[in-house]
Amino acid sequence: MTHRVHVVLSRGQTLHPDRQTLEEQLVSHVEERGECQVLVVPHLYDLTADGPGVAALREIGGDVIVLAWLYPRATYWILDRYGIRGQRGRTSLDDAPSPVEDGQTPAAGDGARAVMPRTVPQRRVFCLDLRRYETVQPYVDAIEQIVPASGDRAATESTPILAARRIDESVKRSWYPVIDFSRCTNCLECIDFCLFGVYGVDEAEHVFVELPDHCRKGCPACSRVCPEHAILFPQHKLPAIAGDLLEPGGLKIDLSVLFGAADDLLDARDIAARERAEHLLIAGPGPAEIAETPRAPSVGQAAEKKDELDALIDRLDAMDV
Repeated sequence: MTHRVHVVLSRGQTLHPDRQTLEEQLVSHVEERGECQVLVVPHLYDLTADGPGVAALREIGGDVIVLAWLYPRATYWILDRYGIRGQRGRTSLDDAPSPVEDGQTPAAGDGARAVMPRTVPQRRVFCLDLRRYETVQPYVDAIEQIVPASGDRAATESTPILAARRIDESVKRSWYPVIDFSRCTNCLECIDFCLFGVYGVDEAEHVFVELPDHCRKGCPACSRVCPEHAILFPQHKLPAIAGDLLEPGGLKIDLSVLFGAADDLLDARDIAARERAEHLLIAGPGPAEIAETPRAPSVGQAAEKKDELDALIDRLDAMDV
């Protein structure tokens, strides 16, 4: 007996009627096919590691199709964080991948520490972004591409409908970094930069997100300073930080194109240091506890630099992307 392909639908964080309708149409379609088992869970990013949603995900064997309101790259590495792994499967909905988007570990450069060895099962994990289309058909086509319809229509019609399994788990909105280990070179810059104790190293001195609850909501500073852009914040409004495809080291270039501003105004470390300082102040420590920025301006430049950065951050916040 072969394992059925599982389809996981990760619900949105809002009660928007159009989104709920799309979700239910997808569940109904897969149920009627009778060839896939459907699992409906709350938003993947909000699940807890010891909750029933993650437990149900870990029970899945074989190939899995995950429909979520997230970039596919973010979905894949959130699942990895929960220990749910597989080869990255692709469909016609996927954009052309960069060389490191297939779950493969990039070779470490001279003097760089290797990322942790990762055991990835041979099963495939397909991640589809529900935000791309407002109608159900593109997702139906992608599912049928992965699980072709049976040629024996009589047999298909006699196949009993598999009711979706729905996990009712009380969750709250989360905010924590997700590491893309296909890009991470274990440089440890995230540990050096983060002042909230979010990151740690294991016995083999490999970085991981040790205390996700220590992360300050809305602060993506460590993502900006990561040399390989290996740190994601799936709910950030800037696609480059939320998990959109981006070449390693390309965040500064992406921002320059987006705003058309001078390079010296768009240094990722300057922006990150400001974000970190703001969240330290919100958390309550005094100014003495705020680490200086990597490239602190001189006294004569301080006011001007602050005004320019203020304007940039205001423009960033005003965009609903």
